[in-house]
Amino acid sequence: MPTHAPRPHTVRTLLILGVAALAFALGQTTLVPAIPELARALNTDASGVAWAMTGYLLAAAVCTPVVGRLGDMFGKRRLLVIALLAFAAGSVVSALGTTLWVVVAGRVLQGVGGGIFPLCFGIIRDEFPRDRVARSVGLLSALAAIGGGLGLVLGGLVVDHISYHWIFWIGAIMGLVAAVAAQVLVPESPVRSPGRVDVRGAIVLGVGLVLPLVAISQAHIWGWGSARTLGLIGAGVAVLAAWVVLERRTEQPLADISALVKAPVLMTNLATLLVGFGMFGSFILIPQLAEAPTSTGYGLGLGATGAGLLMLPGSLLMLFLGPFSGILGTRFGNKVPLAAGSLIASAGLLLLGVAHGSTQEILVFSALMFCGIGLAFAAMPNLIMEAVPPEQTGEATGFNALVRSVGASVGTQVTATILTGSIAAGAVLPSSSGYTAAFVVSAVVAACAAVAAIAIPRGSLQPHAHAPALDEIGAASPLGDPALVSDAQR
Repeated sequence: MPTHAPRPHTVRTLLILGVAALAFALGQTTLVPAIPELARALNTDASGVAWAMTGYLLAAAVCTPVVGRLGDMFGKRRLLVIALLAFAAGSVVSALGTTLWVVVAGRVLQGVGGGIFPLCFGIIRDEFPRDRVARSVGLLSALAAIGGGLGLVLGGLVVDHISYHWIFWIGAIMGLVAAVAAQVLVPESPVRSPGRVDVRGAIVLGVGLVLPLVAISQAHIWGWGSARTLGLIGAGVAVLAAWVVLERRTEQPLADISALVKAPVLMTNLATLLVGFGMFGSFILIPQLAEAPTSTGYGLGLGATGAGLLMLPGSLLMLFLGPFSGILGTRFGNKVPLAAGSLIASAGLLLLGVAHGSTQEILVFSALMFCGIGLAFAAMPNLIMEAVPPEQTGEATGFNALVRSVGASVGTQVTATILTGSIAAGAVLPSSSGYTAAFVVSAVVAACAAVAAIAIPRGSLQPHAHAPALDEIGAASPLGDPALVSDAQR
């Protein structure tokens, strides 16, 4: 903690940071119920519109550590304002966009706002009295979780009663208001950490992630075994391998590879990747299934609001399961809720695959899936914190959040490609078997996450000083970036 005296107006600062966090949390989920409408308006299919989600997630994954480091160097308030303005500008671009790739470009610019969370947590750590840091960070993280669930309903209401364009206009207004308020009313932190930003590493990482995703998105056209598909995937893997070598040789790298290859960290990140796949894969599947016309034989014929409401109970359950996961982790070890949550999520996805013909089935089975994801995601930061020294906590948990975004991006593209590939010649909508296949694939991936969790070597995990604080505030929502809570409490 810094040694300077706490600044005044911490309540005002917290309110402004709350608006900033809420804007980003809504940006993650308000688009989910609008996916079918977006596909129709932009004259594309599920695989194409999935890039509106993927672009946002990838940009957030790559930019979050970069923006957070720049905040440490040049001022957290200054970078928070820049991140909010980038988020608002991206929202305007997407709102005005009438073609898919303009909307995607705006979403990528919005993703720069991924730095909002580490910057907000850093401001709280620097500015607030020590006894208010944990409570304030917990409140901000809980707000992000609630905002993520609220976004599912808000997005549906906007699409059904106004236009999907207003999803982006609302984001632009919130981002701009928060940016102005932060600039005028939030004091700049005097804490600085000189250093360098590994921009080269961020660019190479971005290229390595995008190449396989392009291949996956086109696999239904090129074929999964085609030279182009396999070539792009292979090129992406090669670039990522080169990134690892590059990071090892960089003085101040984006990620400390020696810490990431430790078995507990590696297996936890692998489980994070796989569970993220299942969660965001379902974000593509459930709204389209709910909004498909009943004439398809499987669709529920709901509007966007109804689709959002179907997912809301499960989303809210994740908020309450964060503290419960912490209790399980304290008593039995954090690999237990990670493995159990992955299996529960797998069961929910599998049940959705074999039974998705009624509102009740989708409501119950999606809630089951979200319960599993809530348990699993809440355990991940604690497992990381147990496996690394205290001085590496912030970097290691931040990379875990990055991995989660990568898994979400891959899951979004794979499930969308499976759906698109199931459209019969002359048809417009995917077949029921396409939904079944996509849910089953996600279920298998989630089950593999449970295997990875079980493989975490128990003897290498040690209780970490920060873990109880995370459990205490219950700030473990996969819709925000709770992994960074630990860094804020350091």
